[in-house]
Amino acid sequence: MTSPTLPTGAARAAADRTTADRAASAVPAAVPPGPLRPVLRALAIVACLPYIALKSVWVAGGRLGIPDGSVLLDHPTTMGVANGLSVLADAAVVLLALLLTRPWGLRVRAWPLLFPLWAATGLIGPVMAAYPAQLLAGALGGSGGGSAGPPDEPFLDTWVFPVVYGGFIVQGLCLGTLFALYARDRWGRVWRGRLGGPPASASGPGTRAAAVAGALLALVPATLCLLWAAGLGGGLSPAFAVAYDTDRAVVDAVRGGFLLLAAGSVLLLALRRPAGLRVRAVLGVAWVSTGAAGCWGAYMTLVSLLPAAEAGKAPSGLMVAAYAGEMITGFLLAGCLAAVLGRRSAEA
Repeated sequence: MTSPTLPTGAARAAADRTTADRAASAVPAAVPPGPLRPVLRALAIVACLPYIALKSVWVAGGRLGIPDGSVLLDHPTTMGVANGLSVLADAAVVLLALLLTRPWGLRVRAWPLLFPLWAATGLIGPVMAAYPAQLLAGALGGSGGGSAGPPDEPFLDTWVFPVVYGGFIVQGLCLGTLFALYARDRWGRVWRGRLGGPPASASGPGTRAAAVAGALLALVPATLCLLWAAGLGGGLSPAFAVAYDTDRAVVDAVRGGFLLLAAGSVLLLALRRPAGLRVRAVLGVAWVSTGAAGCWGAYMTLVSLLPAAEAGKAPSGLMVAAYAGEMITGFLLAGCLAAVLGRRSAEA
């Protein structure tokens, strides 16, 4: 006796309902109670306010924190657009903090949520690593000390940097913790286990090939960044070579380090080797480092295309190529990470 079969349309509808039921059951019904999340949300929002206020003053034409002769005054239209975008970007942090802590945030589809969080992590992560290192280098006698500009050229008043970068660090700590809690509650099953364990098909041959290609390509901009940080000025434009100080060396070292971390962690996830490493640890490193490479590479590429204030102050062709390579490899490796997450989610 043969069992009855459903019509094709009914079978598809039944399969869709099964998938939807499985997805719905994986999403927690409510945000877990407790004071931690509301406190972190409040701190993240408060940390945004100084930056938003300062940028709003600049958009309105004010010069709070900008000294006479600053290069920021040479292109008011370009800076107005950039400052306006910066306000919107930091305002998005407020929205993300609410989304990660309110019940309606649990109903947001995964990918429209994950991309802005990945970008925010990538933009804030290098600041959290580089700025304290710059302060430490300055305290030990290095040039710069976290001022983000050569001492003989006006850029911003010194008080601006601890206010802005301090706010970024608080945002990063709060938003990162909130996202980790949110992801654990919603997708904790995806990063369970160790490399080499189930699911067996966490990456396909295309993903593995792309991960290997991205890792090899990442070595080029990573090597350039680390060579410049080590004091080898080959490939820098003359103006950059003259103004190169400890602060810039720290930034290049951090950029090169994140590129190497992105290449190594995505390779581990795609190849599932060596067996035994915790998936969540490797995944966390891959998430932050691919975002840092892709988003900071994109930012530096965009900045390098803006007109230089004076002749000879534009980055060299090799510098622009390094920025573009950082961006391309960051996004390529992030695509591999997304493919691995998609397969693990489907089979979890």
